[in-house]
Amino acid sequence: MDLFALLNDLLFDYTLRTVALGSAVLGIVSGALGSYAVLRKQSLLGDAMSHAALPGIAIAFLLTGSKQSLVLILGAAIAGWIGTLFVMSIVRTTRIKFDSALGLVLSVFFGFGLVLLTIIQKRPDATQAGLDKFLFGQAAALLERDVITMGILGAIAILTMMVFWKEFKLLSFDPDFGATLGFPMKFLDILLTTLIVLAIVLGLQTVGVVLMSAMIVAPAAAARQWTDHLGTMVFLSSLFGALAGIVGALLSSSISRLPTGPTIVLCISAIVLVSLFLAPRRGLVWSWYRDRKNRGRLHIEAILEGLYSLASSHKDLEHPHSIAVLQLMGSGKVGVESSLKILEDRGLVKSVNSDEWALTKAGIQEARDKIKIREGTN
Repeated sequence: MDLFALLNDLLFDYTLRTVALGSAVLGIVSGALGSYAVLRKQSLLGDAMSHAALPGIAIAFLLTGSKQSLVLILGAAIAGWIGTLFVMSIVRTTRIKFDSALGLVLSVFFGFGLVLLTIIQKRPDATQAGLDKFLFGQAAALLERDVITMGILGAIAILTMMVFWKEFKLLSFDPDFGATLGFPMKFLDILLTTLIVLAIVLGLQTVGVVLMSAMIVAPAAAARQWTDHLGTMVFLSSLFGALAGIVGALLSSSISRLPTGPTIVLCISAIVLVSLFLAPRRGLVWSWYRDRKNRGRLHIEAILEGLYSLASSHKDLEHPHSIAVLQLMGSGKVGVESSLKILEDRGLVKSVNSDEWALTKAGIQEARDKIKIREGTN
């Protein structure tokens, strides 16, 4: 299928349009709020809360018998929020660390949810329940009303984040300073965690309990490689999440029997890999390039200062010296000639013959300046 046909389906095919819009909403909300989880080093929170939401979905169905998205999302949000309170209480009242408390709540709530799902499957109306789709997601089952519900709740979460922008920034970077200013940091912590829980439960039907943590962590982790500013990070994280959702939906529709949820997660994982390697601030490729460039610069400076040190033992500072002598001084055999060529292009050294090199007047002054700077810093 060509690109034009895909775009045509995206605009006019009801199922694809619905799935793509729902996935984009999920990417925007989870990306924006996931930025705070990553900055606060609470990346496991998404995994724990998505698993903790499972019993809430089952209980909501058992109590109401309804499969309406709003009902199930409400049940998931309540269960996730209760799980969050359990984590905070465990950390506050015991010596158990935050990550251990998350693992404990994750396993207990998820196990309880699986038990409830087993009970539901034994009911006479088990074939009509279909709640197992929340384990791995079933984006193709999204309806227009589901997307509208996700959009409204997501908009509420984003607007709340914008209203408390400064407070959440303080909470993420310096909560102690925020407390000294009189801000209710505990309330803000609970509010922000509640918003993250809301972002998690919005995506359970699309990517499922098992994969939802990736949608919280991955967009923010990718965005963090590109910037040091919170606003830019939140924007990029939302953009990456939406892009992964739309591309994942398109790929899933164009390839037979390719599940949408895992495809979305693979797309955002690809964005993370590209960011880790190619982001100009922290990318591995650029870091390697900068390190190599710095090593080359230091090697060139060592050659220049080595020539000056040798010349200082002569009355004429432009006295030539052989390459072999520079190698014996510790500069190494590799790269000496290429460094001399670079220095020659800069007008700092000159070739006397095929084996001997000397400083120029500009090179003498450059070497003196660098030695003075180094001695001054020491």
